[in-house]
Amino acid sequence: MAIYTRGGDKGRTSLAGGIRVPKNHCRIEANGAIDEANSFIGLLRTKLGDEHPWQERLYTVQMGLMHTMSHIATVPESPRPSNAPKVEDGAPFCEKWMEEMTQEMGESTEFILPGQTEVSALCHIVRATIRRAERELCPVVEEGGVEPWIAAYINRLSDLFFTLARYDGFKANLPEEKVRPFRFRREGR
Repeated sequence: MAIYTRGGDKGRTSLAGGIRVPKNHCRIEANGAIDEANSFIGLLRTKLGDEHPWQERLYTVQMGLMHTMSHIATVPESPRPSNAPKVEDGAPFCEKWMEEMTQEMGESTEFILPGQTEVSALCHIVRATIRRAERELCPVVEEGGVEPWIAAYINRLSDLFFTLARYDGFKANLPEEKVRPFRFRREGR
């Protein structure tokens, strides 16, 4: 069976249930950004090695993103299979992991330059891609077109990858490169 279908040659693709939409439809855009983030997580996992303590949890995140994309691709009027996997516990999963790392390294209230290590930099790439996915998902959320846990999960994932980036630098005993935000001065003061 060929990988190509020619169905998208005119700039349209299918959502779950066979509904044809333009390839720049908000659901397709959101899933595209999530797919990119998932691919970067795959790259991150190859950099970590098989025995790294993050492997199992990152696998769980990747599977969660695949299931989340299937929900985003299913419009409310399309029937959902009764066995459709859900990731309703995705946000609490992220929170628990972040709390474990933050307890060890402390909280951050600063802007931090991405970098420090290759792994930390990759985590920031995932974080930034997830943030874009979150922006792309906004129209779908605003129309009430997805379950509330999806927006919460995507939001928490960007926080998780920020924390993972910090944690990798912390474990490498590298100082964070903090950025002081520009503060506006009010006139007359």
